Amino acid sequence: MDTLPFRSWAEVSRAQIAANFRQVRSVVGPEVEIVAVVKANAYGHGAVEVSRTLVAEGARWLAVSFVEEGVALRQAGIGARILVMADRPAPAHDALVEHQLTPVVHTLEDLRDLDRSLAGGAARLRYHLKIDTGMGRLGARNPASEIAAAIRDAANLELEGLMTHFASSADYSTARTDRQVRAFDQLSAHLRAAGVYPRYLHASSSNPIAYGRREAWHNMVRPGHALYGYVSPARGEAPPRALEVRPALTWKARVIAVKDVPEGALIGYGGMFRAPRPMRIAVLAIGYADGLPHRLSNRGHVIAAGRLAPILGAVSMDLTTIDATDAPSLRAGDAVTLLGAEGGVSINAQEMARTAGTISYDILCGIRARLKRVYVE
Repeated sequence: MDTLPFRSWAEVSRAQIAANFRQVRSVVGPEVEIVAVVKANAYGHGAVEVSRTLVAEGARWLAVSFVEEGVALRQAGIGARILVMADRPAPAHDALVEHQLTPVVHTLEDLRDLDRSLAGGAARLRYHLKIDTGMGRLGARNPASEIAAAIRDAANLELEGLMTHFASSADYSTARTDRQVRAFDQLSAHLRAAGVYPRYLHASSSNPIAYGRREAWHNMVRPGHALYGYVSPARGEAPPRALEVRPALTWKARVIAVKDVPEGALIGYGGMFRAPRPMRIAVLAIGYADGLPHRLSNRGHVIAAGRLAPILGAVSMDLTTIDATDAPSLRAGDAVTLLGAEGGVSINAQEMARTAGTISYDILCGIRARLKRVYVE
């Protein structure tokens, strides 16, 4: 889509999002419910359009981080169940009820506060309770007896799901995930013995699905990164990967100017790059304000005219300079590829992240809202 009138843009393939969802479904099977995670603007892909695609593909559940994200989906006409995973539910109880959002509760104090806030309501609000099994972040850590008593005492609430979150599920060099699975299963058993039977048990995001940790799936899974085409590399002696997905997003930017510079010319802020010979350079309409990491200065690459082209000097707020010497056909107005494939060369978010010293989640979520998302089939 090089004819698009944008300085920089992200092309998102609906077909690839749908194909990735189907891959998850084929791995976990029909008996396991899938909660498609679309928080953080669907990892930078656009939450509304991605949610529409997933629902059309058969997703019955979506997950967001906070209430406002769920409300935005409802206002866009998304009718699937929406799980709100990382917010304080009691202050937002009106929005939860009005927009039929399902909160995750993280502490027994929050459970009691939410119950009180709903007193006198017409119907009980369904919720999921999160247990901290070793992540050390959100989640209740109380004894099973206290948890069971709090659940029973919450007259205005209905426990629908019990969940936890793994800290290092792609790391097979440690038993940490196994310990978390055991802790979750033991607590679940204690709650059943106390008469508490949540419909859904869920703990697994993309990595346990991809590497076949079936004992961690239970009857609900929460893929996020995999829906967008990525699985974290495993550490240690991992089983073969069962899930094959492909990136759904291509990121492009326009060339603003192309010019020749002499040997010794300094490029960009601080003169970070000095031309070792006469060179041809191209200035791109992309910078850190668009989400291109500043740490790619003098070390990253883009794809220009089907060839890898080094970034020269500093990535600045709105502009970035590349070496176009080996791309003699490149002209002002042409598009280069930051993420994606062109001419047999490719760069994905994991590769960009390694160069920038970060993670692929950061790259994708960091693509700024000012960039246009263009949806293709």
